[in-house]
Amino acid sequence: MACDPQILRQVPLFALLDDDETAVLAGQVEVKTFAPRQRIWKIGDAGGRAYVMVSGMVRVTTIDEDHQEVLVDQPAQGEFFGFASMLEQTSHQTNAIAWNETVCIEVDREDIAVLLQRKPHAGMDMLTVLGRQFHASQQLVRVRAARNPNEVIEEEETLGERIADRVASFGGSWTFIVSFGIVLVSYTVLNIGLARRAWDPYPFILLNLFLSMLAAIQAPIIMMSQNRQDKKDRLRSELDFDVNRRAESEIQGLAHKINLIGDKIGDVEDLLRKQIPG
Repeated sequence: MACDPQILRQVPLFALLDDDETAVLAGQVEVKTFAPRQRIWKIGDAGGRAYVMVSGMVRVTTIDEDHQEVLVDQPAQGEFFGFASMLEQTSHQTNAIAWNETVCIEVDREDIAVLLQRKPHAGMDMLTVLGRQFHASQQLVRVRAARNPNEVIEEEETLGERIADRVASFGGSWTFIVSFGIVLVSYTVLNIGLARRAWDPYPFILLNLFLSMLAAIQAPIIMMSQNRQDKKDRLRSELDFDVNRRAESEIQGLAHKINLIGDKIGDVEDLLRKQIPG
């Protein structure tokens, strides 16, 4: 089925093409409709064609070393899948299945070749879009969700925040308690022993002033450190949520497959009942 040029305008790779270039490409590509659970390709199939999502849902999966199915891609509307195999003319390394009724644009190397022969500048437009996507992919790798939250916080912390962490860590240790207790006892014993020559006699007003100043400074520093700890906990919770969401998606996929298997078994049982007389 012929392709509407307006559909191609929604594809990011062809977004920079002008009207003439889009019309040439629309005359070459085809629109394909896949039934629910129909396999678009499997691992090892020739990779001469790529597809662009128009509507529906496609799951692109592969098999890992533990022989478990792993979801590689679930392209959204306007996104390519199978593009690398088409360009390299290599066999597919993934499976692609239409999860429900799906409409796609089928593109092969000849379609792109005809476009470049008639409209050479279209190649630079598509390379520009690919370059943007490549840079976006690099950025996603840099900020991947699997990063250690402590590393993320440490990259953004300032000198003041580092000092606050050191102060809070030392202030909450037995080393601080023991050393501070020794200083207080030594201070009071020394002033009591000096009697009239003491620089801070009982009730130790100067000592109370120092302690008040220390508490006034130490409290906000500890609060700064606690705020940073809350930030770490919040980031860790967000990362855990991402992991749980992916796990939930995989569990839902498995449950859906089990339900499909149950439906198929039920169909087989009904067929057997019809063929075997009661």
